Amino acid sequence: MKKMKLKIKSLWMCCILVGTSLVSSSCEDFLDRQEDEKMTFDKIWLSRNTTKQYWLNSMSFLPRYSNSYVGDGEAYLGASDECTIAYDRAYRWMNFGSWNASAIPYYKFDFYYRGIRECNIFMQNVDRCSDPLVTKKELEKWKIQSRWARAYYYFLLMRDYGPVFLLGDETLDFSATTESFYRPRNTWDQCVDYVVSEMTACANDPAMQTQSELAKDDWGMATRGACYAVISRLKLYSARDLFNGNTLYHNVKNPVAEGFPELSGQNIFPQTYDANKWLQAAEAAHKVFDENTYSLYRSPSNDPYANYAGILNETWNSELIFTDGYVGRFYIGVNTAPTSIGGYGAVGPTQQQVDAYAMNNGRYPITGYDTAGNPVIDAQSGYSGDEFAKTTWTYPSHGWSNFGDYDIVAPNMYKDREPRFYVTVFWGASHWLHGDAYTTTSFAKGGNGNISHDYPKSGYLCNRFYDHRVNSRNNNWGNVTFPEFRLGEIYLNFIEAVLECKKRGVALPGGYEAEAMEKWAELRDRSGMSPITEIYPNAGTDELIELCRKERRVELAFERHRFFDTRTWMIATQTDGGPMYGMNTACLLEDGMKTTETPEGFWQRTVFETRVFKKNHYLYPFAQRELDRNKLLTQNYGW
Repeated sequence: MKKMKLKIKSLWMCCILVGTSLVSSSCEDFLDRQEDEKMTFDKIWLSRNTTKQYWLNSMSFLPRYSNSYVGDGEAYLGASDECTIAYDRAYRWMNFGSWNASAIPYYKFDFYYRGIRECNIFMQNVDRCSDPLVTKKELEKWKIQSRWARAYYYFLLMRDYGPVFLLGDETLDFSATTESFYRPRNTWDQCVDYVVSEMTACANDPAMQTQSELAKDDWGMATRGACYAVISRLKLYSARDLFNGNTLYHNVKNPVAEGFPELSGQNIFPQTYDANKWLQAAEAAHKVFDENTYSLYRSPSNDPYANYAGILNETWNSELIFTDGYVGRFYIGVNTAPTSIGGYGAVGPTQQQVDAYAMNNGRYPITGYDTAGNPVIDAQSGYSGDEFAKTTWTYPSHGWSNFGDYDIVAPNMYKDREPRFYVTVFWGASHWLHGDAYTTTSFAKGGNGNISHDYPKSGYLCNRFYDHRVNSRNNNWGNVTFPEFRLGEIYLNFIEAVLECKKRGVALPGGYEAEAMEKWAELRDRSGMSPITEIYPNAGTDELIELCRKERRVELAFERHRFFDTRTWMIATQTDGGPMYGMNTACLLEDGMKTTETPEGFWQRTVFETRVFKKNHYLYPFAQRELDRNKLLTQNYGW
């Protein structure tokens, strides 16, 4: 039988074409289809099994962060100022400024539009399923999940590219001319309104359940709370400087297009600052609270170390709003475990991230840096000015490992820090705890944690994503439900929005300000610290906003928030460019020293790389091939 072959006219056209396979969304497979394939497509809806497979295919474009933790699929850790990753992945193009519209790392524009297309086709055909084994309730459940995923795919596009094309329920004819696919971008506010309206419709649909209503087999599906959580984060981003009156983008306009009069010549980014967007962000966060479904995770003992560690260690806990599912922890664990115990030792905090943590008295010790990169220390914090002097003190390993606290001799830099610090940060010359064993690990050159190219360039490892209660040397890594959205984030969204409203004179609903401070106190109390208003009793609104940003950096560390926070706050030219500091991992062990030892030369603030961040890097560019093929597409600023 003659085979049909259609030459693709635009990658963007490809992204909105349905994939033939139920387990693959490849455009190439679709374009190499048989003439009788329509019969096969019709037959899909005759069976419950194949209908469900198509639904799962529409959901398969959702991120799986726990399985792409080291930059294999995105740059949100590797190109953030909180993190360094040892591998030679494409995020390094971003860190060193060696990317452009013809060489874009992790280009997901076409990928998510394929997902949108799959969702549209599923939703428009699912009611055709005539299998008597399927129930109407089941079909409605699958349909609302696809509608949620479609809106979420738009959100994921928007945070990378800004305003995009809104297709709604449209499915485009793949045989149409290239010119028929020309279209300008929708405006940012139109995109926000669309996603919010879709998520709201999903939340109000009887088929969208609350977390407490889900059957155990359905854990991991989107819920009503997940709808509101997406709206909360999107409204927060929309209120921040990148998308709210950003005059840097004043020339980013749609071309004049007779076929699209409502978009013709329009600014696609808002050019007037709207302070009321902060009120919308506060109200959106509060909508999650109104669900009364979630609570901050606390361990049975309410130990602050176990409380924070348990967010990741206790699967399906009360704080999780949406996760990427229940998965084995091998991938995320092996990339954060040092080579001294058979891991790759890849993912580590920068010195800037290490410095971000508070002391155990709740004060943040490092307020900035001098021109030489030395820390400016808050004298009231209790942080030692002689930060590399070694003293004997108690290392708090209880609550997040099988070990009780024990005495160590270590630099003062790491002494008396808040619980989240020890759960998250591992430094050289320390004991890596695994099950009932430990391995002293050195990141100096030649040390057992620095014996190949796989070692943390900063001299620190992320401690938080390895389950220290089990022994990976016995091939036991544990499991994880990675928090894509959790209540701690929504608390911080609400606090920030309320403070910004207060700063800008936006009237708040009664009780919002007091509630924001209560939730901040609750969040800190979970990690064993006093309320911020007690630690900084004289702080004004501007200082509280900065303290909220610090809290967010620490609380949500390595959960892929920092990349977007520095960009939407528009501070990334200061935070994400320039020297990145760590310890001196190039310091060579002397002859005769043990591989577990760390020489004195290791303990110095050292630039391990210098990164580049330019103003055009705030958003991804559209690929040059898209600009060549869609004459109405406006490129992002500076590309």
